[in-house]
Amino acid sequence: MDSVDLQVLRSARDWVNAGRRVVMATVIRTWGSAPRPIGALTAIRDDGVVVGSVSGGCIEDDMILQVRSGELVQDKPATTKYGVSADEAKRFGLPCGGTLELVLEPLTKESGLDELLTRVERHELVMRRLDMKSGRVAIGPAQPTDLLTYDGRTLATVHGPRWRLLIIGAGQLSTFLAQMAQGLDYQVTVCDPREEYAEGWNLPGAELKRGMPDDVVTGMNLDGHCAVVTLTHDPKLDDMALLEALKSPAFYVGAIGSRKNNDARRKRLAEFDLSQAEIARLHGPVGLKLGAKTPPEIAIAILAEMTALRNGVTVPELLEPEKATIAGCVT
Repeated sequence: MDSVDLQVLRSARDWVNAGRRVVMATVIRTWGSAPRPIGALTAIRDDGVVVGSVSGGCIEDDMILQVRSGELVQDKPATTKYGVSADEAKRFGLPCGGTLELVLEPLTKESGLDELLTRVERHELVMRRLDMKSGRVAIGPAQPTDLLTYDGRTLATVHGPRWRLLIIGAGQLSTFLAQMAQGLDYQVTVCDPREEYAEGWNLPGAELKRGMPDDVVTGMNLDGHCAVVTLTHDPKLDDMALLEALKSPAFYVGAIGSRKNNDARRKRLAEFDLSQAEIARLHGPVGLKLGAKTPPEIAIAILAEMTALRNGVTVPELLEPEKATIAGCVT
C-alpha cells in the first residue's frame, strides 16, 4: 500500500489506543478528475488534527469542522459525496465536475488496526472488510490482484505490499534504491552472495538473501507484480539473475551498465536458452535518461522507469548530449 496511507493507519491506531475519538475516510469512488486515487485514506482526530489526504485540502477542512462538532459520524460507518455540482467542486478545490465518494468510519479498538498493522509489518498482503451496518471488521489474507470493492453493504480494502522488488547486489546504490522503493509500496529483497558486501547490509525491512542470484530468482516465484534490477556490474552475478528473470512474468527487468556493456550482455544472454523476445525485455541501460550520476539520482531514474511501466505509461526517449551519463555509466 502507499506509504502515506500506511502512516494514516499507524497514526489512527495510536490515537485510538490513547482513547481519542477518530474518524477515518476512505475514497471509494471518483468521477472526473480526482486529486487522490480510490483507496486513499485520511484520519481526523477529535481535536481536528489530521493525517493523510483525500483531496487538495478543502475537503479535509470541511471534515475537520464536522469532526470537531461531532456532526460527521457517530457510532456507525456512513458515506458522503463531495463535489456533486460544479459549484461544490469549485468550493472544495476539485476540478469542475469532479466528485469524490467517501466511506466515513468511526474507529474504535475493535476496528482491527493493531492486527492489520502487525500483519502488514510482516509483509503480508491483507484484506480488511468493514460491515457498513454494524461497523464490525474482519481481517484476512488478500491476493495481489485484489482491489478495493464497495457494494453498499461491505467495504473491502487491501493493505500491504502489492509489489516486490529484487535487487542483485548489496552496494551503496542498492541501499538508496531499496529505501526509495519501500516508500513506493515495494517489498524489497536484496541478493548478494559476496561476504564483503553482505556484511555491511543493514537496511530495516529489506531482506538480504545470500544465495546465488539464479536460485534466488527461481525461489521467489516471480509474477507480474515483481521487478528485478541487477546492480553488481559483475556478469557472473548479474547475468545469472537475468537468465531466470527474463523468462519470468516480472513486469520490469533492468541491468546497470553503459550501452556498450549492455550490448555485450545481450550477446552473452543470446548464447543461452533465451529467445530474442525475452532478451528484448531487458531494460539496459537501466532507468530513465535523467543524466543521473550519484547513487540517489540513479535510484530515482530506475524507479521513475519502473513507475511508468507499472502505470502503463510509455515514456518517450529523452534528448541527451553525446557521451551522456546514463544511470552512472558513460555511454
